[in-house]
Amino acid sequence: MRLFSSPSEVVAQTGDAAWLRAMLDFEAAFAGALAEVGLADAAAAEEIAAACASEGYLDLDALGEGTAKDGTPVPALLAQLRPRLSEEGETVLHRGATSQDVVDTAAMLVAKRALEPLLADLDAAGDAAAALADRHRADECAGRTLLQQAAPITFGLRAANWLAGLDDAAARLTAVRDGRLAVQLGGAAGSLVAFGDKGPAVVEALARRLDLPAPAAPWHANRSRPVELAAALGQAAGAAGKVGIDIVLLAQTEVGEVAEGQPGASSAMPHKRNPAAAVNAVAATRRTPGLVATMLAAMPGEEERAAGAWQAEAETLSELLRVTGVAVAAARRSLEGLEVFPERMRANLEVSGETGATDAIIDRALAAHRERAR
Repeated sequence: MRLFSSPSEVVAQTGDAAWLRAMLDFEAAFAGALAEVGLADAAAAEEIAAACASEGYLDLDALGEGTAKDGTPVPALLAQLRPRLSEEGETVLHRGATSQDVVDTAAMLVAKRALEPLLADLDAAGDAAAALADRHRADECAGRTLLQQAAPITFGLRAANWLAGLDDAAARLTAVRDGRLAVQLGGAAGSLVAFGDKGPAVVEALARRLDLPAPAAPWHANRSRPVELAAALGQAAGAAGKVGIDIVLLAQTEVGEVAEGQPGASSAMPHKRNPAAAVNAVAATRRTPGLVATMLAAMPGEEERAAGAWQAEAETLSELLRVTGVAVAAARRSLEGLEVFPERMRANLEVSGETGATDAIIDRALAAHRERAR
């Protein structure tokens, strides 16, 4: 049982099964790319694609043992694929590729697939924040700086600030998904030498088959892409955590300005209405900085293939996708059911003054959100 869990679909897209499917997809697409450019027999490529279409026959325990033995799951995976192929199919399978090509491209596929539900939750959280900003644009409340009452603002302005952070994160993640999750193919040392003068054509064909961009050069020794993905995920988690921590503070009994529509229960105090979704968002966000730091630490690797650095990325990336998915899904749940109490906000105001041109700020945030959603 996971103590730290969520209904987020991202969790289902980042487990061992998702990685295995992505690696099989690479091998099938790679064989097809070789055939497309005339470096392999088409029948052999089709045979490999058929063997990769299902993973039900694979011995997962043996794959795990092979990963521990070889430092990568690819040799054990190939060993289980080869008996299902003809002699010609065996010669075509994985020919000219290396283990890091498989794992790096699988990481891009896993990330792309996991980002679909993650971005859907992020957009929905933005929609909920936008609705709150518009609905409560005139409801005055205490602005708080350093946890002390400052000048009055409106709750709509606070929600507009949440919206801006969520939209910034969504835009960054979308840009990474669309432009930076590229295939990796370099071969033994990144020179594409096994493909002769057809190396770039193989990369292009592989990219088309996997619906990923083709990079200008192999990136096995340049970890900018995984780091950019990690940073964008960290930003998304942070935006969700900002929503969560504000709701946690506003839901305190002594403040009472908001409450979650479906509060969490307490095992010891039945009277409590815990802002459980907001708490989950905060808890998940607390875990992301260390994961992002691990991805950064793996960036400087030795020469043409790092010894231990890129190998540290796969599980780190999976966990980072999971915790970010949890944070964003939890922030969405909190926002979508949030109850706001304007009368309590007015009662809590101790500092008088003008709320400022909050309508103009809210309108600009809402317009930017509508434009991004197009």
